[in-house]
Amino acid sequence: MMTHPSGDWKVFKQIFADHWSTFQQAHPRYQTSYYDGLVAKMLACGTPAQMGYVEYRCLHCGQGKHLVAMSCKSSLCLRCAKVYVDNWVSQVSQVLHEGVIYRHIILTVPAMFRTTFYQNAAVILSAFIRCGAQCLDDFYSTVRGKALKGGYITVLHTHGRNGQYHPHLHLLATSGGYEAQGARWEHLQYLPYELLRRKWQWHLLTLLRQTLQTEAIHQLVDGCFRKYPQGLVTNGQKGQVPSQSQSVARYVAKYVVSPPIAVRRIDRYDGIRVTYHYRSHRTDRVEHETVAVETFIGRMGQHTVPKGFKRIRYYGVQATKTFAKVKVAIQAALAKVEDVVKGAVKIIARLTYRQRYAQSTGRDPFRCPHCQSEMEVWCIWHPTYGVIYDEGEGIKRGTYASTAQRAGP
Repeated sequence: MMTHPSGDWKVFKQIFADHWSTFQQAHPRYQTSYYDGLVAKMLACGTPAQMGYVEYRCLHCGQGKHLVAMSCKSSLCLRCAKVYVDNWVSQVSQVLHEGVIYRHIILTVPAMFRTTFYQNAAVILSAFIRCGAQCLDDFYSTVRGKALKGGYITVLHTHGRNGQYHPHLHLLATSGGYEAQGARWEHLQYLPYELLRRKWQWHLLTLLRQTLQTEAIHQLVDGCFRKYPQGLVTNGQKGQVPSQSQSVARYVAKYVVSPPIAVRRIDRYDGIRVTYHYRSHRTDRVEHETVAVETFIGRMGQHTVPKGFKRIRYYGVQATKTFAKVKVAIQAALAKVEDVVKGAVKIIARLTYRQRYAQSTGRDPFRCPHCQSEMEVWCIWHPTYGVIYDEGEGIKRGTYASTAQRAGP
């Protein structure tokens, strides 16, 4: 088989098309309709005859035509992940509190617990996400010496840069919290990360001890306390959010749905092995790794989550159910505080298909290439429901009473 060049998103699809069935036979865990559905949708993505389509035609000259394939929305699909990230960035920009400084905080899991997380993901991951918010509330309250309720947009990330299983949390966190008793916002200019490391260790290990009540877990937890007396690894970056909300949100967003690799990082696929590169945290250099194709598929597939599982959760003053109510109270509290960011929230509009296509190709997909008129929806077809809309049939039935002449399609 000829080597596939890098830079083509079809390479990723080809790897699964060539080896998915063989991989399933060797790994019974993936022999389910759920995984078959994810792979099938990813392989069909971009194919109108399989996914369905919206057809646009020029009703002025009758020559222009453009077909838009429906997206697959598979968590394995590199193309759909790009759209999801753009949409999520837009969403996040609309739920940041004006005048509040945000930080990007990372909470990690020691290597000694990664196998435990992988084997018990169904019962651990949701509690793990909640644990991050609980830890920061406790941390903020300890620093200020009073009960504070912060706001957190939490993203579960299960892979490291080399694609191996490495669960950790990315949080867009308010730098401070709302103090209900005094009805004021408490901004924390300085966060002692030595304290955060110890707080995170206590919350995470308590979670594991209570969730997995086995002797093996108790021994691991005790060993972790001894091995890491200064606490666990955490990282926090003070972002000028909301003034730079787009860049910080986009950085976190890329971990939400996409597989643990970008297609540009796949250097070579020869039918047997896959070579890809990544920037190592340890060496801060670009490292290249060549693995068997089944190992590569396993590294991609192990990061999928059950259907309906939410990788993104909103807590505290960012909770979606109470956001509007809390927003009023926070703005009133911030009015009493000096040196806050004023009017810095930038609402990032969600890009349409038309805008994304124009950015990528420099051409308006709905502008007729022959007469430059605006093309209109002509037909919508779905693989399950068939023809949902047909402009041509409407014209034939005389649905339109307009006397203006129209050219044929």
